[in-house]
Amino acid sequence: TRVLTYRIAHLIATGIDAFNILSLTFTNKAAKEMRHRIESVVGADARNIWMGTFHSVFAKILRMEADKIGYPKNFTIYDSDDSKSLIKTIVKEMNLDEKIYKPNYVLSRISNAKNNLIQAHVYQKQADLIAYDETTGRGKISEIYGEYAKRCFKSGAMDFDDLLYQTNVLLRDFPEVLSHYQQKFRFILVDEYQDTNYAQYLIVKKLAAIHE
Repeated sequence: TRVLTYRIAHLIATGIDAFNILSLTFTNKAAKEMRHRIESVVGADARNIWMGTFHSVFAKILRMEADKIGYPKNFTIYDSDDSKSLIKTIVKEMNLDEKIYKPNYVLSRISNAKNNLIQAHVYQKQADLIAYDETTGRGKISEIYGEYAKRCFKSGAMDFDDLLYQTNVLLRDFPEVLSHYQQKFRFILVDEYQDTNYAQYLIVKKLAAIHE
């Protein structure tokens, strides 16, 4: 965090526009601390840096671009309790055993799929995923995932994993949007980069492709 702080302060001091800097962290605390430290070195310019957690920064982008992927710009963000509650409802409606299809477990399987950019309809055709679910006695997870995704979309809601998953969809399907943010973010800095998952890695890789 300290290294990134001084690197950003140095960039601004050498004339780089703060609007062209994207700084990604894994916690709000780290982002807040970094912004405060940079501000103490370079002043008010620090407020113009796009800085925050992966989820908060890409939620901000999705708010501006949501209509392109069929969501309202004021989409709801489900927290884990909202997600688990919806899964519990779906499991009940499907007459499945709630002790086997525990919301925590089902949500972790859906989360893992999204972080590997596997959509519900793709999951349903992945023999290895289906086989794994069947060996654990939970062969209906793919169906739950499909219904869960459908209901979230219908309600104009994204869960935390969607914030990364849908950003990937946005950058993949709308080259003009990708190009806009590639030109905007000339400098991209990631705190604890080794902790990025596949979805996060792909976003950073795409955004950095022009200026590297």
